Amino acid sequence: MKDSLPALSSRRVRRISGAAGLFYPLLGACLWAAAVGYKPVIIVHGLFDSSGDFKDLQRFINESHPGTNVSVIDLFDRSASLQPMWKQVEGFKEAIQPIMQNAEDGVHFICYSQGGLICRGILSTLNDHNVQSFISLSSPQAGQYGDTDYLRYLFPQFVKSNLFHLCYTSVGQRISICNYWNDPHHRDLYVNSSDYLGLLNSERSNPNSTEWKKNFLKIKKLVLVGGPDDGVITPWQSSQFGFFDDNETIVEMQHQDMYLRDVFGLKTLGARGDLIICSVPGVEHVYWHSNETVFHLCMEKWLV
Repeated sequence: MKDSLPALSSRRVRRISGAAGLFYPLLGACLWAAAVGYKPVIIVHGLFDSSGDFKDLQRFINESHPGTNVSVIDLFDRSASLQPMWKQVEGFKEAIQPIMQNAEDGVHFICYSQGGLICRGILSTLNDHNVQSFISLSSPQAGQYGDTDYLRYLFPQFVKSNLFHLCYTSVGQRISICNYWNDPHHRDLYVNSSDYLGLLNSERSNPNSTEWKKNFLKIKKLVLVGGPDDGVITPWQSSQFGFFDDNETIVEMQHQDMYLRDVFGLKTLGARGDLIICSVPGVEHVYWHSNETVFHLCMEKWLV
């Protein structure tokens, strides 16, 4: 008995073959993503940013790890990012927890600029988090002390040498940047006044420091990204826990008291082999999250 199906024209066969050529690689990529099971990525923005600023970074992630669920948290945008850091921590925590709860194998953090300090607050105070890689993208982890465009815009009547008069007051501590302003010439005032960074770094008495350290050390990798041409984070080594001494000479992370005493886990992470330093020259602060070279060098391998 002859086959009753009509013969296909060669042109139609070519069209079908062409469509298959497009379809099968896409299907393969989706099956690969499902098999590999890329963990969700949560992005937290920085000062004066919004979620819409991270489209390039989302694209880099989805091109390198197809099928990854990427969430850029849309909170405290633009001028709202000046609100106190602990308030922002609580807001971001509330938004992020459902994502964590739905991710059985954990999630990854990419936290940019001020957002890197917000993420540290979340990781320290959330005892049931499941963050695997914490990528701190040009974030002033050891504090900020510099005459930058941001400073001149926010506080036109101040320079770095006298901003402590505002920041180390109860009024100043209601402004996010003052929560991590670290004046090396007024260490006593910083330690006694810093409601945020001083507590995170255990530079002032913190009854929760043991619990916070335990929570922070649940991460699998800490990736510290920064570079000498940043132009905003001052000193730029703060992005990797280096900072000025009282002569404004850089003291690298490994010689900082917070590392030597392992007050919140940096030394432990280093001993575990889970502390990664990624320095990239030639990148200005506002371009870290849109620079594809930075993504491939410093982030891609830690997002599996």
